[in-house]
Amino acid sequence: MKFNTRIRYGIRAILEIALNETDTGVFQKDIADHQQISVKYLDTIISSLKTAGLIINKRGRKSGYVLTRKPEEIKMLDVYSAFEPGVVIVDCIDRNYICKLSKQCGVREFWSGLNDVIENYLESYTLEDLIKEHRSKRV
Repeated sequence: MKFNTRIRYGIRAILEIALNETDTGVFQKDIADHQQISVKYLDTIISSLKTAGLIINKRGRKSGYVLTRKPEEIKMLDVYSAFEPGVVIVDCIDRNYICKLSKQCGVREFWSGLNDVIENYLESYTLEDLIKEHRSKRV
């Protein structure tokens, strides 16, 4: 399983905002520079994080971004969900997918269990946890 760049960059962007939040917010250009993400691609990442209600502009269009909640209240599942409708590691466990083999499949429960483990991990890990991890790496 591999997370796409939108999810990975979304996590990096929201971590950058959390680490550097000021009265004016964190500017998109600074996020792009620090995280080595193109400003153009970061536009789509920021848009998704805003739509999900995780960040807002501090004071209108020409201002920086701030979190809408405390870092300990933002779960990695919230960030993931800003980019994907839900955790589905294989099509056959998606509610909307009809599989002709589902009644006799011995593998479906394995995929479902693995999916639950991933989803529960994302639900249990917060932005605050990421902040602590990041700061522990900075000696």
